Amino acid sequence: MIPVNTPEIDIDQLAEAVRGGAAIIDVREPGEYVAGHVPGAVLIPMGQLPGRVAELYQGAPVYVVCASGNRSATMTHFLRNAGFDAYSVASGTSGWARSGRPVVGGHAPRA
Repeated sequence: MIPVNTPEIDIDQLAEAVRGGAAIIDVREPGEYVAGHVPGAVLIPMGQLPGRVAELYQGAPVYVVCASGNRSATMTHFLRNAGFDAYSVASGTSGWARSGRPVVGGHAPRA
């Protein structure tokens, strides 16, 4: 279930944030990330994010992306409760790819 009142942005707003060098956290699993992710997105799987929150900078917005928007909404809610200015990306990486924007594949970073 998606948390109520979780701030969400659309793919066009994410594209603008990407152009501005925004922090993008991909909360999918490594196999999903390797198959294709938003350029510049950093992989921190949903199950690891609570233990890795100290890696994130609190002084700027954080954009959270998953496959379709469900996991990102949950983790955005978590990050906002932890004091971050976080936004879930509606339609996720799937929507990004469907919009014709490029996805990057390759190896997942070592955790």
